[in-house]
Amino acid sequence: MTAGSEAKAAADDAFARGAYPHYVDGSRTLDKPGTLAAIAEAMSFPDYFGRNLDALYDMLTDLSWLPAGEHVLIWTGSEGLRRAEPKTYLAIRSVLSDAQRALGPDAGLPGARRLTVVLADS
Repeated sequence: MTAGSEAKAAADDAFARGAYPHYVDGSRTLDKPGTLAAIAEAMSFPDYFGRNLDALYDMLTDLSWLPAGEHVLIWTGSEGLRRAEPKTYLAIRSVLSDAQRALGPDAGLPGARRLTVVLADS
């Protein structure tokens, strides 16, 4: 399966269960600033986003500007960052994983937001 077809499958799956897909453009994720900007754009972060890893976590565990429900961050091309800046890649992956875990338990509460992260790199 190609990255594009994997991303489409993830989006189709999200739509099927009533979730909101958000695409991260992997062509922009070759360094830390580009990756933070691409995630911020995909998730429609407010202008006050601080453009650092702590702020990324804060935004991803809030999502109050988005409708309630599950939000699926679909990142194609993450391997570009992994090759270019391995430490940055691991740090961002850690933040994504931590944020996904933080929003998991509240998935069933009315008005709650849930984050699912999909890396579509095949």
